[in-house]
Amino acid sequence: MPQGGPSLFDPPPAPEPARPAARKLIVRADGGSRGNPGQAAYGALVEDAATGEVLNREGKAIGVASNNVAEYSGLIAGLEMARAIAPDAAVEVRMDSKLVIEQMAGRWKIKHPDMKPLALRASSLRPEQISWHWVPRAENKAADALVNKALDGQPTSRR
Repeated sequence: MPQGGPSLFDPPPAPEPARPAARKLIVRADGGSRGNPGQAAYGALVEDAATGEVLNREGKAIGVASNNVAEYSGLIAGLEMARAIAPDAAVEVRMDSKLVIEQMAGRWKIKHPDMKPLALRASSLRPEQISWHWVPRAENKAADALVNKALDGQPTSRR
């Protein structure tokens, strides 16, 4: 009776084709308010991690809000843009808001009621592969510039 499967004399099976590495995107986001609360805006941009090319950006005033609401708004905008560019990409988020990074990474609790719906919205946009990185303010200048332009009445629209 024949047995199933390969025998010792069969050639080895062909190796599985290598899966291409998932595209990696970097989201840089920031938010700010002039007064806390005060006139607020966010800035967000998405870069291709391999080339550094900025693929999309947005800076938008959001009216009177706290700095933290503006920070979360920037994160949401960045994640929306990343999803529109490549829904299956791995995303690295870089922000100078320790609060947002630690809360989204699950290391700090979200206690303030204004933050909970924003955190839920950001969580709903998370890709399967995501990493959270706090960066010093000096390393977040591009997102900060979008915030300040928006606060000065010069918003930057997404493409």
